[in-house]
Amino acid sequence: MKRRSLLLGAAAGLAAPAVLTPAAPALGASGPLRPGWGTVPMPRPWPGRRQNRASELTTLPAETKQVIIVGASSYTTTYATLEAYVRTWNGWHPASASLPARIGSKGFSDNHVEGVPTTPTGVYSIGPTMYGIAANPGVRFPYHRLVSGDWWNENPSSALYNTFQHGATNPGGASEALWKEVPAYTHFGVITYNMAPNVPKPVPNAGSGIFLHQFSTSAGNATAGCVSLAHGHLVDVLTWLDPALSPRIVLSPYAQLGRY
Repeated sequence: MKRRSLLLGAAAGLAAPAVLTPAAPALGASGPLRPGWGTVPMPRPWPGRRQNRASELTTLPAETKQVIIVGASSYTTTYATLEAYVRTWNGWHPASASLPARIGSKGFSDNHVEGVPTTPTGVYSIGPTMYGIAANPGVRFPYHRLVSGDWWNENPSSALYNTFQHGATNPGGASEALWKEVPAYTHFGVITYNMAPNVPKPVPNAGSGIFLHQFSTSAGNATAGCVSLAHGHLVDVLTWLDPALSPRIVLSPYAQLGRY
């Protein structure tokens, strides 16, 4: 249900808020990151120093050494900011500047359902395979280059609901022909909403196909539930993520981050 980003935003009279740009190098700005340690050696925290958002998270697994936080000022905005952090010997530290992102055209939801363009809140893994219409940009995850017949099954009546499938027949419902979604699916990572390991088996009608993908327009636009970024930012994030470091992605309005 991430489906091509909805063409909302500037055309609908929405003004983009200022994006925070803390003093940290962009992902990939000066060569590959050391994924476990960030971009530069990190000093010990100063006494009384304000904690960053990642350091305030309390439910991440101990083995998680990379986290992405996609946050926004409220449940209803479609404008968000993506922040990437690495866990080092002395805590969490930014691995990038904050990146402008877009979320569902109806904002965040704690109770996302199939067909409603909200982005589900929560803490999720990155799916075991990354995908894209274009060739592998150098990701550390297994990568599948999309071909004709590659679908994301979004049919709640199907036993294979919310999974990648290859076949000559549309799985039904709102299933997506992934190879046709240009430019949104040039590359994308899967956010494991309503799928393992977050749930043992996808729950029918709870929502499907939540991805981290590219803007569908050059200006950026709201989505049908996914998180979208500019192409260059997306590639930086996807190539930075390392499955050996058990990355997580947190989706939430900032005021509710304390739940996670």
